[in-house]
Amino acid sequence: MTNSLISISNIAKQLGVSIDTLRRWDKTHRLPSTRIGPRGHRYYRQADIDLFLRNDIYLARQWAMSTVGSTPPSEVYCQTRDVFQVRLERLQGQLQRVVPESTMSLLCAIAGEIGNNSFDHNLGNWPDVTGIYFSFDLRNGYIVLADRGLGILTTLKRALPELKDTDEALKIAFTETISGRRPEVRGNGLKFVRQVVIDNPFTLMFQTGDVYLNLKQNDRDVIISHTDGNIRGCLAIINF
Repeated sequence: MTNSLISISNIAKQLGVSIDTLRRWDKTHRLPSTRIGPRGHRYYRQADIDLFLRNDIYLARQWAMSTVGSTPPSEVYCQTRDVFQVRLERLQGQLQRVVPESTMSLLCAIAGEIGNNSFDHNLGNWPDVTGIYFSFDLRNGYIVLADRGLGILTTLKRALPELKDTDEALKIAFTETISGRRPEVRGNGLKFVRQVVIDNPFTLMFQTGDVYLNLKQNDRDVIISHTDGNIRGCLAIINF
């Protein structure tokens, strides 16, 4: 049922907008249609409409915070790195239509770094649900990634066993290079992510456990804050 095609007039009624608005959204790729027939009539899949209306930031946060692991909807679930790479390429293709190529490359680079970190640092040690939640909304200008992995503190304690809390671990993850002489030589990618964000008109919210940071262009300081919600692994929201 979710894959059946619905006419543009019915979608206009469903969303409470005009047909002309839907045509504009189609041209700007805000809500792409499927063109059918020799005259190219516009039709829509209900699954695409549901995705258009969904608040993925809220859903990703709730999934990462839940005390019971569950599989996310298939359209946002990357169980393996291969699936993530395919969907990252899809993001790249869609971004090319709405932002300059340099912006597209940087956004895909930092999203790829965060997503690949999830697979690198939880390999063989996923506590419950394997893989990541990965979605993006070009209409509202955000990319969201989440995992139910081990989290920053547990990951960095492999290389820095003296770490005592998540506050310190999160700050180190974004500011310090971990020596290759240590047992864990990965984990320096978030420094790259931070540099890209502070050099460009992006913002990043990154949470692990009950601590988070917000970064924006020209932010040189990394300020760690606390929240009531506890993320099982990591949650990242990139705004552009």
